[in-house]
Amino acid sequence: MNQSSLFSIDSDLCATNLLPKEGLVNYYPEFLGEVESLNLLNQLQKSLQWEADQLIIFGRLISTRRKVAWIGDPKCTYTYSGVKKQPQSWTPELLIIKRQLEELPQAEFNSCLLNFYHDGADGMGWHSDDEKELDAQSPIASLSLGSARKFSFKHKKDKSTTSLFLENGSALIMHAPTQQFWQHALLKTKTIHTPRINLTFRRISISNA
Repeated sequence: MNQSSLFSIDSDLCATNLLPKEGLVNYYPEFLGEVESLNLLNQLQKSLQWEADQLIIFGRLISTRRKVAWIGDPKCTYTYSGVKKQPQSWTPELLIIKRQLEELPQAEFNSCLLNFYHDGADGMGWHSDDEKELDAQSPIASLSLGSARKFSFKHKKDKSTTSLFLENGSALIMHAPTQQFWQHALLKTKTIHTPRINLTFRRISISNA
């Protein structure tokens, strides 16, 4: 099979703005088919070097149960929560997905942060993807594989919220200026007992890295 046809994109994609103001977020519920998504989830677990995420909280280095992998072009270092990450090289399947996701916002990405959630006990607290290395004008494209999880947005000023379930094979595009006005979180739950991988494709400004 030709690598360019490893994954199929649903031709009937729906993308409406999920935010009521000061941002633009589009959701594509069937960006990849169910079988392709689960195959990719299993492949990524084996092909990447996964590490516990490390965060500096109140001066202490904390290792999370959630695992991460940082992929990118050379010099695409990324620092968040006080920890600097060096990129692993792109794998063939990630390059294919990157090119397909770039078609949605008509933008180019040079890096990808992958999060591996073992089950619903793993989550991500409220934050914005606004680190200095990130190109603030570039969209961020997210791909969800595995268990459907609740994903929420919270406005930074009025604290209003909006949520959706990110389904297996779905894509989410966060356009500027979403990060300026909104935080987002992956909420923990006791009802999910199967894994999930989330891929967020980004653009690093090399001069700021």
